[in-house]
Amino acid sequence: MDWDNLRYFLALSRSGTLVNAARMLQVDHTTVSRRIQALEKQMGVPLFAREAAGHRLTEAGRNLLPQAEAMEEACLAIESSSFAAHDGLSGVVRVGVPEGLGTRILAVPLARLAQQHPNLVIDLLALPRLLHLSRREADIVISLERPTRGSVVVTKLSDYVLRLYGARSYLAQHPPVLEVADLQEHSFISYVDDLLFTKQLQFLESFVQARHFALRSTSVLAQYAAVQAGTGLAVLPAFIGDRDPELQVVLPQQARFQRTFWMSMPSEIRHMARMQAVWEFLRDTARHGSSGLLPGG
Repeated sequence: MDWDNLRYFLALSRSGTLVNAARMLQVDHTTVSRRIQALEKQMGVPLFAREAAGHRLTEAGRNLLPQAEAMEEACLAIESSSFAAHDGLSGVVRVGVPEGLGTRILAVPLARLAQQHPNLVIDLLALPRLLHLSRREADIVISLERPTRGSVVVTKLSDYVLRLYGARSYLAQHPPVLEVADLQEHSFISYVDDLLFTKQLQFLESFVQARHFALRSTSVLAQYAAVQAGTGLAVLPAFIGDRDPELQVVLPQQARFQRTFWMSMPSEIRHMARMQAVWEFLRDTARHGSSGLLPGG
């Protein structure tokens, strides 16, 4: 039995389409198709039913799946020990993270990690949307909600604080904000309600009914830029707002929020050396580094 063909079988069974399987394996989709055909010829039975939406396992495919997974488990254990013995990491790790965390906190440390391991490639997907492990959009995902479905490894990465900020130039030109009622005289910058990908990003409604929005955006970096420009007030992560001396915290006691970052990855890749290394690195960066995810006050 050709193990390489089984790798393609597992990738297609998990992703459901030739294109997604090809991305996982970093090959062309025609290569995936050719490998599957070779395996089916060797087995003497069709392993997938070709449908409009993709590839679905046949009964023979479902019977083969646990055996292929057992072989994968053994191979990953060997690979992990081999890399550990040679103190080297190789391959691609795709990390999906919320936009602000990825750009402001993780980009530089991850680049430095890859710099230490020339054969390691890190794809950082810092996007203002949820990335799905089930669709194999990423190998490791950091999210604002704890995953509750699928065979995944999950850990709490870190809590973090958000506050209401305004540019000092904006606050100097507008009525002072001494209590929540004073906010009615101000413009706000926030998310687009019907495009929120998680309820964890709902903030303003809990303490003020905003009358006017200077800007609404799906991007927290766009919101930050608008606050910097002095166009209004916005709730921003403290790891962004506190680092900008031109911004000032507004109503520090009443407008303070705490959220949690959760980190997860599929169980079947947890033994891979490069996945373990990046996983531990992300955890150490969030918990013990100078990331400032949960500043005091």
